Amino acid sequence: MLGSLPVRILDDRHRAEALAILDADPVANVFVSSRVHAAGLDPRRLGAQMWGYMRDGRLTSLCYSGANLVPVAATSDAVRAFAERAQAQGRRCSSIVGPVDAVGDLWEMLSPYWGPPRAVRTAQPVMATSTMPPVSADHRVRQVRMDEFDIVYPACVAMFTEEVGVSPNTGDGGILYRARVAELIRAGRAYARIEDGRVMFKAEIGAITPHACQVQGVWVPPDLRGQGLSVHGMAALVEEALRSVAPAVSLYVNDFNTRARATYRRVGFTEIDTFMSVLF
Repeated sequence: MLGSLPVRILDDRHRAEALAILDADPVANVFVSSRVHAAGLDPRRLGAQMWGYMRDGRLTSLCYSGANLVPVAATSDAVRAFAERAQAQGRRCSSIVGPVDAVGDLWEMLSPYWGPPRAVRTAQPVMATSTMPPVSADHRVRQVRMDEFDIVYPACVAMFTEEVGVSPNTGDGGILYRARVAELIRAGRAYARIEDGRVMFKAEIGAITPHACQVQGVWVPPDLRGQGLSVHGMAALVEEALRSVAPAVSLYVNDFNTRARATYRRVGFTEIDTFMSVLF
């Protein structure tokens, strides 16, 4: 605890207050909220710190500080306070991501100290749906089995490299990324259509709360794109998610990825917010 300072490292005593802030916008906050719902706020269990901004003795804004730096419900005063704390401790995250206004202001304050970034994605529409898709589902899309890890993992690497611009196998040789992919498969949150040992479509549900879930890692091999695999594959995933996971399904996508945005709209997603990401 940091005494009278407006930014504090939260613990489980603040769990109810933090969840009230997160669940006020359950779709936009699903990434951070899923971690708090699962692990609470103890930094050892959470694998990150949760910073809280206090105003008049009341918790009003949050910032998840782990592998990602994610402001939540951050007012301009809170963003300034979070930036000061982040600058003081030095960069420990691989990205800053969240609502465009808060992240834009946060990055403006941190860029003289943390720059240059590897990439800045200034507009990433957040899309969501809570209704069954208006297009037919590809029922060959199913949960991935653990014995299919070696088939699916190269597709995950290809997707990550295409999306982020660097292979997840760099640095530690892929140890952490392999563990994350395996974790999603074991949890039944990795879906794919696999034919003759080849991934035709894949996606994962990366975050889950009682209110929403977030899809990530949507990918079709480049030579098979334009054939409707992603439309009907996503329809299958959305159907399953709405039936058995959460009442709303969300994702965010780069604004320049017009093909992906058109695909998601065909499946029933609408744009509800805009994120920004700074990648290091």
